[in-house]
Amino acid sequence: MARGKPQFWLKFNNGAEVMWLPVNPATITVASAHSYEDIEVSNLGEYTIIGNGRQKEFSLSSLFPRDYNASFCEHPRLLDPWEYVKTIERWQRSGKPVRYIVTNTPINIAVTIRNFEYEERGGEPSDIYYTLDLKEYTFIKVAKKGDPNANSSAAAPKATTSAQRPSTRVVPSSYTVKSGDSLFKISATVYGKGNDWRKIYDANKKAIGANPNVIRPGMKLVIP
Repeated sequence: MARGKPQFWLKFNNGAEVMWLPVNPATITVASAHSYEDIEVSNLGEYTIIGNGRQKEFSLSSLFPRDYNASFCEHPRLLDPWEYVKTIERWQRSGKPVRYIVTNTPINIAVTIRNFEYEERGGEPSDIYYTLDLKEYTFIKVAKKGDPNANSSAAAPKATTSAQRPSTRVVPSSYTVKSGDSLFKISATVYGKGNDWRKIYDANKKAIGANPNVIRPGMKLVIP
C-alpha cells in the first residue's frame, strides 16, 4: 500500500507550540547502538525500525526559505526564516523535550535538541540552511511517597547505564566517496558518529567547495 507524502513536525510544551517544517529533508539519518541507517524520504520506499537499545539519534538537514516555491515547499504558511531559528533556539535553551513527528512513518518520539547549526549562503539571501541533531528523550516516572507499590521493583525509577569500552575502531586516513554518501554518513562510518562530519569538511573544504552537501562519487577525502 503506497504511503502518502510525509510531513515533518516539531511540537513543544505538549503541542502548545507547533512547527511544520516548510521543506522536507532529502534524507533522515537515524543512529542507534546497533546500526546507522539512511532512510529515503522523497519516495518513502523503505523504512527501518530500530530495535531496543540505547537512545536513538536523528539528524536532518534542510532550509527555511524566504519565499514560497511550490516546487519544493510543503506549505505556503511560511514564517520569516529567522523566526524559525529563534523558536528552535528558544526550545533548545528551555531544557524541555520536543516531540518529533514524521507523518506516514513510525517516527513520533520525544527528543532533545542536541545541536542546531544554520547559515545563510552567498547568492541565496535570506534563505537559511540548517542541520538539526535530535536525541530520543526518556521520561522517568518516580513513585510518590506513600504509594503502596513504592517499594516494588516495578515502581522504582529505571536508569539505563552502559560501561564504556575502549574504542577499537581504526580510523582510515582517507575515504573515497560513493554514490549516496553524505558527510554525515561518512563521519558515521569512519568515526562511529555522524556529528563529527564538520571535521571532514574542514579538512577538505578546498576540494568540496562552499557547499558541504555537494560531494561527488570518486572524490578522495582526507580523514583527519
